[in-house]
Amino acid sequence: MTSATHSTLFPQVPDSADAILDGLDPEQREVATALLGPVCVLAGAGTGKTRAITHRIAYGVRAGIVQPTSVLAVTFTNRAAGEMRGRLRQLGAGGVQARTFHSAALRQLQYFWPKAVGGDLPRLLERKVQLVAEAAARCNIRLDRNELRDVTSEIEWAKVTQTVPADYPAVVAKSQRDAPRDPAEISQVYAMYEQLKRDRTVIDFEDVLLLTVGILQDRHDIADHVRRQYQHFVVDEYQDVSPLQQRLLDLWLGDRDNLCVVGDASQTIYSFTGATPDHLLNFRTRHPRATVVKLVRDYRSTPQVVHLANGLLGQARGRAAEHRLELVSQRERGPEPAYTEYADEPAEAEGTARRIRDLIAAGVPAGEIAVLYRVNSQSEVYEQALADAGVPYQLRGAERFFERPEVREAGVALRGAARAGGNDSLLDDAQGLPAEVRAVLSTKGWRSEPPAGSGAVRDRWESLAALVRLAEDFERARPGATLSDLVAELDERAAAQHAPTVQGVTLASLHSAKGLEWDAVFLVGLTEGMMPITYAKTDEQIEEERRLLYVGVTRARFHLSLSWSLARSPGGRSGRRPSRFLNGLRPGSAALGSRSAAGGSGGIERLAAARRKRRGPALCRVCGRTLTDAGEMKLMRCDNCPSDMDEALYERLRDWRAVRAREISQPAYCVFTDKTLMAIAEAVPGSEGELAGIPGVGARKLGRFGGAVLDICAGGDGAEESAEADEEV
Repeated sequence: MTSATHSTLFPQVPDSADAILDGLDPEQREVATALLGPVCVLAGAGTGKTRAITHRIAYGVRAGIVQPTSVLAVTFTNRAAGEMRGRLRQLGAGGVQARTFHSAALRQLQYFWPKAVGGDLPRLLERKVQLVAEAAARCNIRLDRNELRDVTSEIEWAKVTQTVPADYPAVVAKSQRDAPRDPAEISQVYAMYEQLKRDRTVIDFEDVLLLTVGILQDRHDIADHVRRQYQHFVVDEYQDVSPLQQRLLDLWLGDRDNLCVVGDASQTIYSFTGATPDHLLNFRTRHPRATVVKLVRDYRSTPQVVHLANGLLGQARGRAAEHRLELVSQRERGPEPAYTEYADEPAEAEGTARRIRDLIAAGVPAGEIAVLYRVNSQSEVYEQALADAGVPYQLRGAERFFERPEVREAGVALRGAARAGGNDSLLDDAQGLPAEVRAVLSTKGWRSEPPAGSGAVRDRWESLAALVRLAEDFERARPGATLSDLVAELDERAAAQHAPTVQGVTLASLHSAKGLEWDAVFLVGLTEGMMPITYAKTDEQIEEERRLLYVGVTRARFHLSLSWSLARSPGGRSGRRPSRFLNGLRPGSAALGSRSAAGGSGGIERLAAARRKRRGPALCRVCGRTLTDAGEMKLMRCDNCPSDMDEALYERLRDWRAVRAREISQPAYCVFTDKTLMAIAEAVPGSEGELAGIPGVGARKLGRFGGAVLDICAGGDGAEESAEADEEV
């Protein structure tokens, strides 16, 4: 296979078992050929662990040593399971079951319930929050929204650690776990929640595992049936296994040992859900004959990124740290990680957006850039800053690609066009597969240019555009492919949850970024109290926060930026300190325990500090309250304070913006966001100085659009000023 004839998205299926081993490094090949007995793969970030284990399964299948239907590969997310199924299909091992623990257990539970219990399986409760709220109310315990979420998570933790309501307070005390409420109260709510589920004949996701474990323990005939079906087991991300999942795995295995586990103790970041690396670290104790392979060749990140990642773990403590892997980059040298200190959070967001815009201008695709933060509430100020900079973005955590309504509608339309063939008038003028797809999807809202603005309309367009790009890649990989061939490919991808890429900068929490990678990563908000998070008290909790930052660092292939701000809002007290985890790593800092810093500020940029320090705190111009929300600071008033906006002026500005956006072929928010237009319509500036004082009107936008805006504010239509600005540009 050559890149000239085949896209990497659609590789040819290897023509033999030996061909599957081509391209693997010595350690990956050792994993792929270790087909029998217990195998433990200790795989560092970016070392090709998924490649190694999928090639192991495919090699066994293609060599005739393993039957595909006898393999069960389990992981922790639908995305990871979908990726595994997609890779196995490309390697010619499409019959292998690759599922999450919950999906595999639910399938077995649905099949065996009538025989083991009788009747229909109880309805699965999709979201337990409402039932937990009712349970708390029945116990006369008031929970606000945050407490309700925390108590729900605590019940989930109790169930995966196999802790019953009556034992919960004692288990919490013994484990020194910080409970979100009095453990006795949580025990009450937990017990009532379980009672309500029984009364309404419903089960939750944790019950799926518990009930499957119960049936396999009590019914030896059913356990034997499962063991005859599955002879070989593979567990990815084994460091994240909970005690309940390990119990289920033991029951699936029985007295056999054809088990391959893959993990990295340094990436254990889900202990709050009951995950523990102990099963990975104790694997050789439980299986003395195990083959152990270490993968340390990092194919993802540059030596500069890997050096920082190794340095971060070099300061770690605890049992997981004792088993850390020293990564060795296999890539060419790249830029040094950038460390930037900002005066306040809005300045940090604006600076990050500018750097992202520069990267995109330099040729880095928006879809290959990510902004990662500790908690989801940090996203808003970055959404606003990226919108102001005219940079498209997507929030990670949205529904799966093939479950989006517009993607389902597109699939129906493409399937209908494929069946109609030459009888569909839509395709009369379309030459080639991509043109046919564009013609069909044009009836569903796709256009050659993205729509103005953001939100649902932009999200829909991005989904359809991803299908168009997939069709283009498909035709390059398989010249002469038909619309029917593409529909078949989409069906297989949907079954495997093997989604195409949606373009746009990714905004995501560090936890949700696990398992992903980008060309450029911006780690933001790296201050004490946020990294580590303020409620991380014990040594174990602090070390997990360090591992979380390690996961963030190792998501970057080439560009890595780390930043923090000294204050929350402009003019606020500059009392914040950079994360302790950067001590001894960022230029000019000293490692913990050393007496002084090694020189000045080194390579740390301190951007916008002088400009920002002169500004006082942002105050609501109506009630005088200090503003911290990015949107409120743009309007210079609280959202719930009365507005004195000139509605007619606002509508004229919106009409002008729509025309300008079309003229420059950019989304409307690239001109000005709605919030900025509202602020202008409220302030009605009469000079460049007054306009420049409105948040969201930077020097670049002032030069390009300022004259037109001031003309509109003065009663004109802005058309002449826009023409003059374009001539200057």
